[in-house]
Amino acid sequence: MEKEYKNVICSFGTENSKRIIIGAHYDVCGDQQGADDNASGVTALLELARMLQKQKLNYRVDLVAYTLEEPPYFRTENMGSYVHAKYLKDNNIDVYGMASVEMIGYFKDEQESQSFPIGILSWVYGDKGDFITLVKKFSGAGPFVGNFIDHFKDSHQIKTETFPAPKFVGGLDYSDHLNYWKFDFPALMITDTSFFRNKNYHQTTDTLETLDIGRMTKVIDAIFLSIIHLK
Repeated sequence: MEKEYKNVICSFGTENSKRIIIGAHYDVCGDQQGADDNASGVTALLELARMLQKQKLNYRVDLVAYTLEEPPYFRTENMGSYVHAKYLKDNNIDVYGMASVEMIGYFKDEQESQSFPIGILSWVYGDKGDFITLVKKFSGAGPFVGNFIDHFKDSHQIKTETFPAPKFVGGLDYSDHLNYWKFDFPALMITDTSFFRNKNYHQTTDTLETLDIGRMTKVIDAIFLSIIHLK
C-alpha cells in the first residue's frame, strides 16, 4: 500500500526572486521522541516563522520541514530534501543558498564530552561539547555560505566553530544539505555534531529533558540574525 508524504513550506519575502532555504527534517528514527534529532531543528523553523513576520528581507526565505530524512530513506530519492532540491534545479529557481538545521539542542561543558571523526581534531576544537558547528564544503562552498557564517559568528550569540568537510571524513553529510550539494546549490549544516556528542542519537533517551534550551535559543537567534543581515 502506497503512502503519501509531504514537505511543509512556509515562505517570507516573496517579493524577492532569489531565495534562501532554511530546512529541517521532521521525521524521527524509529519509535522515539527525537528531541534533538530533529525536534530541535523543527523548533527552529517554527520560531523563525514567528520572528520573520513583518521583517523587511533582502531575499525570499523558504522554511522547509522535510519528510523522510531518516533510514531507510536516507540517501535515496525519496528524501523530502531530495525532492525539494530537484524541484528547484528542474525549474531553474534562483537559490542563493541553503542551511540545514540538524540537531541544535545538546551541549556539554565537561571535558571529553566531544568526539570527532578524526581524533586529532580535538587538538583544534577542544574536547568539550560547548559549541555549535557550521559544516561547509571543503572547497567551493560559495558566497552564501561564507556570508552566512560571517553573520552567524558576528551575532555573538553562541560559541561557534566552522568545519570544512573533506569528502573522506564520515558523518559530515548526514543531513538534508547533502541533496543540495548533489544539485550544486551552496549549502551548509548547522549542528551540535550529532552522535559525535549526543549519545542519545537514535535512542529512546533522546528526550526534551536532555536538551539545553537556553543555548538552543541562542542558535536560533543567530540563524535569524544571519538571515536578516544577508546582503
